[in-house]
Amino acid sequence: MSIIKLNNRAVKDATAVGSITGLGNLVFISRSTASSSSSLSITSGLTSTHKEYIFYFNNIHPSAQATNFTFNLSTDSGSNYNVTKTTTYFQAYHQPTNDSNYGFEYAGSNDLAQSTGSQILAQNVGNDDDSSMSGYLHLFEPSSDTFVKHFLSNISYESKSGGGAVYQYNVYIAGYGNTISAIDAIQFSMSSGNIDSGVIKLYGVS
Repeated sequence: MSIIKLNNRAVKDATAVGSITGLGNLVFISRSTASSSSSLSITSGLTSTHKEYIFYFNNIHPSAQATNFTFNLSTDSGSNYNVTKTTTYFQAYHQPTNDSNYGFEYAGSNDLAQSTGSQILAQNVGNDDDSSMSGYLHLFEPSSDTFVKHFLSNISYESKSGGGAVYQYNVYIAGYGNTISAIDAIQFSMSSGNIDSGVIKLYGVS
């Protein structure tokens, strides 16, 4: 990456600014649209072409109330979604009707420790007509045959507990798939019910 530099000695007299190169571009790969879908599986596009991939979640809406949005990885083109994972799960939360109920915490019950189960990306997502979940998931060099597969995610959503209390959450997740086999497919699903609507877009970073 080139360094930005002023072409004149004094900032006030600057007439031009150097350019930035090498940051990479987003390359659109696919769009998956949910319509009462039990899951959304992306089984193509994760190749050695790019060293980083980003999944963008746009207004994911569940059919069930207070359900979890999850993902899992595959090394056999989607025949099985059972890659061993270790993760961390932090969340900031705020109850707007009770301004004293807020915080930032490590939610250890939502992480994985060398587990093949699905990783929660958002817990207790609300299904009211105006509720949805949005955010992104980065997956790094899924085709590597040398390193484990790191990922990180940031999700914003409205949550409803069993008692109906409404919270706003911002969730941060990081972890790795403990395999040197190529990750070539990924599946997103709700822990109960369907993905009623929403879009997942896949981009590669060139």
